[in-house]
This record gives sequence, C-alpha cells and structure tokens, in this order.
Amino acid sequence: MANATMVTEFLLLSSPDGWNLNFLYFTVFPMIYLGTLLGNLLIVTITTADQNLHTPMYFFLRNLSILDMCYISITVPNACVNTLTGNRAISVAGCATQIFLVIFCACVELFFLTIMAWDRYVAICQPLQYPLIMNPQFCVHMTLASLLSGLLYAGVHTGNTWLSFCQSNVVHQFFCDVPSLLGLSCSDITSNMVLILVSITVIGSGCFAIIIMSYIRIFSAVLKFPTRSPGKAFSTCTPHILVFSVFISSSAGVHLRSSATSDTLQDMVLSVFYTMVPPFMNPLLYSLRNKQVKEAVGRVMGTQLFSGK
Repeated sequence: MANATMVTEFLLLSSPDGWNLNFLYFTVFPMIYLGTLLGNLLIVTITTADQNLHTPMYFFLRNLSILDMCYISITVPNACVNTLTGNRAISVAGCATQIFLVIFCACVELFFLTIMAWDRYVAICQPLQYPLIMNPQFCVHMTLASLLSGLLYAGVHTGNTWLSFCQSNVVHQFFCDVPSLLGLSCSDITSNMVLILVSITVIGSGCFAIIIMSYIRIFSAVLKFPTRSPGKAFSTCTPHILVFSVFISSSAGVHLRSSATSDTLQDMVLSVFYTMVPPFMNPLLYSLRNKQVKEAVGRVMGTQLFSGK
C-alpha cells in the first residue's frame, strides 16, 4: 500500500493515447443517445396506451425500455458534456454513484432479458397454462425481485471497489467502472477479482442457462408440430438472443480481463457494446420486427405508418 494518496476526484479519459475520438462524442454518441430515448419512449407509450399490448411480454418490454433509458443516461450525456467542456473531472461521490447505477442497471437488464425468455417459453410451450403462470402478481413480483437483487448486487460491488489508490487518478474509461478503478489501486485486488469472477459466473451462467434452455425447448416444440409457424417463433426469439449475446459477451469481456494487461481502446469499445448497444437495439428489434407493435403504433397514432401503404 505504498505511495497511497487521498483521492478527491478522478479524471475520465475520453480518448486513449494516440487516438482522437472527439467526433464520437460530438456526433455518434449523441445520435445513439437520442435514438435510444425516442425508440424506448415510443415502446413505453405504445405498450401503455394500447390495451391489446397489456400482456406479460409487453409488461416486461415496457420495464426494459424504461430501464434502458435510465441505463444509457448514466454514462453518455456526462461523457459528451465532459468532452465538449474539456472538464474531465468527476468527484469521488459522483464516481461511486455512476459505478453503482451502471452495475444496477446492467444486473437488472440481465434479469429482465432472462424473464422475457422464460415468458416466451411458457407462451409457446405451455399456452393453456400461460395465463395462470404469468399472472399479473407473478410479473410484479419478478420485477420487484429483479430490482432488489440489482440493488444488492450493485451495493456489494460498489463497496468492494473503494480501496487505496496510488500515483494516478486517471480512469481509463469514458465513465467510472470497476475494472478501471481496480487498476489504480495500491491494495491487493485478488479478492475483488475473485468476487467478480464468482458473481459473473454464478449469475451470468445461471441466466444464460435459463435462456438457452428456454429457446431449445421453444425451437423443439415449434419443429415438432408442423401446424405452428416456425418463422414467427424464430422471429420473436432471434432479437432476444442477439441482444443478450451482445450484452453478456461484451460485459464479461471487460470485467474478466486483467487490468494490468488490458488495452484501453479495446476496453472502451467493449464498454460501448454493453452500455449503449443493447439499449439502442431493443426498440429497433422489438418494434421494427414485431407485427403487434407496428399495428399498435398505427392504432394509437391513428395512421397506417407501418402498414406499407
């Protein structure tokens, strides 16, 4: 713990050495952010206003859209403003808050995606029991359980991150995250890395197993009965698999890599994929590829915008 210093603020790194990424913060990031807000707000509005979409699937989709708007708002606006003003400083309290909120949203997103996979399994493989299993009380309880689990998970990992820091206070990311801060620590971070590995393995693998088993059973059921439409089932499930795969692979890639050997640019790219891409993709995949949502937009807005006329 030699050379430990009392850190009062951190400096966020907008671009790695030798790279000028300002154009991302001035153009790409704001466009992705606005697109994410508008797309998810549209889903929230449509699934709330249209009575035909008051089903468990769209209940969780609405919750996911609300979560995604919050998720992307934690990192992108602050990164863009910091680049615009040239002020890269963030207080210790602000950094801790950002870490807590990012972990909370990421954890709850994982739980929501898992529940939505289970919902599709019950709807396709057990259609007669679907109203009994996925009843309103169950949906609310699962949502509350996801939120409370996210709070607990975020609290543990945020508290476990604050160690003694030495020499530099430069965070090699465009937002505060756990791996970047652990790289600045003077303390032994073995226990921290073990906790990250165990938690990602247990929670990530558990959710991944549930999702994979759900889709295997869905595909088996669809292929077993010719009267069912394989195309419709695959069209419903494929976007879910895409979002989950991008989210979990990029998140694990950032958190399981050694901070001593990790590449800053690569870490930033992976962080974009788990903090920005899923919130941006969800409204595109679930609305543009979903006939019910398209029809609901037409009914709510009183137009045949998505009818192709």
